[in-house]
Amino acid sequence: MTSTEELQRRTLRVLVATQVLSGAGLAAGITVGALLAQEMLGSTGLAGLPSALFTAGSAVTAVAVGRISQSRGRRPGLATGYAVGSLGSAGVVLAAVVDSPVLLFFALFLYGAGSATNLQARYAGADLADPGHRARAISTVLVATTLGGVAGPMVASPSGQLAHHVGVPHLAGPFLLSTVAYAAGAVVLATWLRPDPLLHAREVEAGRVAATAATPGAVPEPGPHEVGHGVAVGAVVMVLTQIVMVAIMTMTPVHMQEHGHGTGASGFVIGLHVAAMFLPSPLTGRLVDRVGRTRMAVASAVTLLMAGALAAWAPGDSVGLLAVALVLLGLGWNFGLVAGTAIITDAVPLATRARTQGLVDVSIAIAGAGGSLASGFVVDVSSYSALSLAGGMLAVAIIPATVASSTARSRSA
Repeated sequence: MTSTEELQRRTLRVLVATQVLSGAGLAAGITVGALLAQEMLGSTGLAGLPSALFTAGSAVTAVAVGRISQSRGRRPGLATGYAVGSLGSAGVVLAAVVDSPVLLFFALFLYGAGSATNLQARYAGADLADPGHRARAISTVLVATTLGGVAGPMVASPSGQLAHHVGVPHLAGPFLLSTVAYAAGAVVLATWLRPDPLLHAREVEAGRVAATAATPGAVPEPGPHEVGHGVAVGAVVMVLTQIVMVAIMTMTPVHMQEHGHGTGASGFVIGLHVAAMFLPSPLTGRLVDRVGRTRMAVASAVTLLMAGALAAWAPGDSVGLLAVALVLLGLGWNFGLVAGTAIITDAVPLATRARTQGLVDVSIAIAGAGGSLASGFVVDVSSYSALSLAGGMLAVAIIPATVASSTARSRSA
C-alpha cells in the first residue's frame, strides 16, 4: 500500500468520526428550528425562516471554508466552519432563553456554518481518492453522518425535557446538543486531520505532472470550456435537489404539528429522512462509479418526483405515509448529491478545486435558502400538498439538463 493510500484511509477515518458528531448537530436543529420560530414569532408563514437563515449562513460559510481550504488546506477550513456552527447553536439557546427574535435570526445564520461544513467535508474525502473510486470515497464520508443524523432528531424530545429542567425553553433543547456536537467536531479535525489531504494531493499531482510533462503523447488537462461545463451540470443537479429537499423537509414538522403530532412523531419522521439522506451513500457511490453520473442524476429526479407526489397525497394523520415520502425525499437528494459532487470533482483540477467547490456549495445553499423561505409562504397561502407536488415537478428539470449534457459529450468524443 502506498503512502497516499494509507493517508486516504486515515483521512476517511477522521472524517467519519467528525461526520458522526456534525450529523447530530445538524439534524437536531432541523427537527425543531421551524417549530421554535413559529412559537417565538406566532406565524406559520415565517416558519420557514430558520431554515432560510441557516441555509443563507451556510452559503457565506461555504465561500469562507472554500477559500481557507484553498490557501491553507482542508483542516483549518473545516475546523473553523464547525467552530462557528457551535457558536451559532449556543446563540439560538440564548435567544430562546431571553425571547429575542433578533438574536435568534443572527444565531441561526451562524448555525448554518455547521451545515455548510458538514457538506464540504465530502470533498475532503475525494481529494486523495483514485478517479475510479471518487464517488465511493464521497459516499463513505456522507454515510457517517447517518449515525449522528438519526440520533439527533430521536433525542429532540428528551433533550427538550432536559432543557426545561435547567431553565431553557423546551424547543431550544436540541440546540444544546448541536453546540456540543459541532465543537467536538472542530476539535477532532484540528487535532487529527494531519497531513492535510488537499495539500498532500497537490504535492502528488505536482509530481505526476512533472513526470508526464516530457512524455510524448501525454493526455492534456481538460480545457476551460470542459471544466466550466462540468461544473455547471453538477451544480444544476445539486441545486435542484437541494431546493426540493429543503422546501418539503422544512414544512413537514409544521404540517405534522397542525395535525396533532408532537415532536416525538416529527422527530421520528425527520430521523428516517436524514437516514435516507446519508445511509444509502455506499451503495449510491458504487452505482455512480459503475453506471455513471448521468443515470444516477436521472434516478434522483424520478425519486424526488415520487416523494413529492406521495407527500402531497398522504393524509395529514398518517405518520407512516409521511415517513415513506420523507425517506424517498432523502434518497433522491442522496442520489443527486453524490452524482453532482462526482461530476464537479471530475471536472475541476486540483489547483482550483477547493475554491470552485466552495462557490458551487454557495449556489446550493442560496437555492436551499430560497426554497426554505418560500416553503412557509406557499403553505400559508395554499397547502403542504401543493408545496410537495410543486417540488416533485421541479425535480423533473434535472432530466433534460443532464441527458442533454451527456449527449453533447458523446457527440464531441
